[in-house]
Amino acid sequence: MMSDSLEKTATTSPKRSGLNRGPGRKPGASALKHKNMVVHGSWWWALPGLAAVFAVHYVATFLGASYAFTDFNGIGSFQWVGLDNFVRILDDYEVMASLGNTAFIAIGYLLITNVVGLLLALALNRGLKTRYLLRTVLFLPVVLSAISVSYIFKYIFAFDGPLNGILGALGLENLQRIWLAEPDSALVAVLIVAVWQNIGMAMVIYLAGLALVPQELEEAAALDGAGLWGRFRNITLPMIQPAIAINTTLALTSGLKIFDQVKAMTNGGPFGATDTLSTVIYRNTYEFMNYGYGAAISLVFSVVILVAAAIQLYLTRDRGVNN
Repeated sequence: MMSDSLEKTATTSPKRSGLNRGPGRKPGASALKHKNMVVHGSWWWALPGLAAVFAVHYVATFLGASYAFTDFNGIGSFQWVGLDNFVRILDDYEVMASLGNTAFIAIGYLLITNVVGLLLALALNRGLKTRYLLRTVLFLPVVLSAISVSYIFKYIFAFDGPLNGILGALGLENLQRIWLAEPDSALVAVLIVAVWQNIGMAMVIYLAGLALVPQELEEAAALDGAGLWGRFRNITLPMIQPAIAINTTLALTSGLKIFDQVKAMTNGGPFGATDTLSTVIYRNTYEFMNYGYGAAISLVFSVVILVAAAIQLYLTRDRGVNN
């Protein structure tokens, strides 16, 4: 009788517990319901956030861009003028000159921040005992206000400021000048301030990329006779490709959109020598109250940034998978 009871238990308990379900058996109703909720029912939780992003970013951007085809001055009614504002851009010397200044700052900012940031990251990556302190010191300018930093450097570059004082103390009076009042030096001074404040961010991103490079791989290459440059070119540089892509994208877009340093230090002067597209847009929109023309310049500027960023991302894409 006991054996019959055990046999009955062995044959009936798997059906009750569901532990003897074969690989071909379908899951129960509760499991299917849970799976359907995950696959088909959870996405709607993101709808409020998606709606807010769509309204704030895309709808507002579209409405702002529509003013580029009007003569709106910020007050009252307006009329549609078609492409007149865009034709006016081509004949505007101020816009064309600011485009050249913007390109100069963007290219200089891109090259200097990436080269110096990478060199600092390599120097502070391993071995140096004070590397954590030096990383903190070099990153501190990033968290400061760009306006505050610009006003400090405006004092430094003044004719009676510390820079000319140091040059005079060193007997280099012939190098003294009014740095922000001369067209040849004013734009370079703005570039120096932008690079000084943001080079720490490039360094941190490169440090994150260098942390992914295995030290054992570099040691093995060194044992095989690879020199310092060979290890960097064949091991380190390919493995930090994602960091290079991020840094160059951030540097390019930041350099193209530079505004705070120019506004605080020179306000576009002298005689438009430091004007960028951002300052020209600001002046036409908020000082001259020409919203339609300012929107047209903004729209062209946005297209320039998107195209430049797309080209840069294509050139710095990670080719590791293909290789």
